Amino acid sequence: MQNERKQLAVWDVFVRLFHWCLLAAVAISFYTAKTNGAPFLFPIEAHAQAGYLIIGLLIFRVIWGVSGPIYARFSTFVYGPKNTAIYANALLKRRAPRYASHNPLGGWMVVLLLLSLSFQAVSGLFLSDDIFFQGPLYGLLGRDISGELASLHSLNSDVLLILIAIHVAGIVVHALQGENLVAAMVTGIKLFNSEPIDIKPARRTKHRLFALGAFLVAAGVCGWLWFYPY
Repeated sequence: MQNERKQLAVWDVFVRLFHWCLLAAVAISFYTAKTNGAPFLFPIEAHAQAGYLIIGLLIFRVIWGVSGPIYARFSTFVYGPKNTAIYANALLKRRAPRYASHNPLGGWMVVLLLLSLSFQAVSGLFLSDDIFFQGPLYGLLGRDISGELASLHSLNSDVLLILIAIHVAGIVVHALQGENLVAAMVTGIKLFNSEPIDIKPARRTKHRLFALGAFLVAAGVCGWLWFYPY
């Protein structure tokens, strides 16, 4: 008789909402940058507004990564080089242990994605196409630096696509090994055949209060950017 799989609530509703909202905003951002932007009347404006949403979401995630539930915290899933190398070696040998939250490689992928997205969104604030769009901070650093940032903005978009492709490939690899991370990010619950190695004790904190504070800060920044008087 097959053993019943163990369930563990890992990702809270705010982490899940962040993830799917970020996915939507990034998709709109790439779509409006790489295509004619239909049905958007002004694709560059939609592109910028998607960037503002991304900034707001990233601010929320950073605050939540410090003050949120244990599995939302960066300290839970960001491991040192030694542990990351050990896990990578075990993964190559198909003997990788299961983690309740992100595994060491997955944790660093989260960090890289957040850093790349942060640069992409923030650098866009300093850009202008000299026709339809001018970022809220355009001219603050001078036209020469804004031009350099425009080049890096374009280059980083390709880096970001590569990171996303690696991220998706990792999800597929885990799915082939019986770990459905997409379903877990929808329900917040991960299934295990055995005890994961990084189960953390729950901490009693005022998460809803922290979530409200993080949301207000993120919404304030996003709102200021969205309605900035150009």
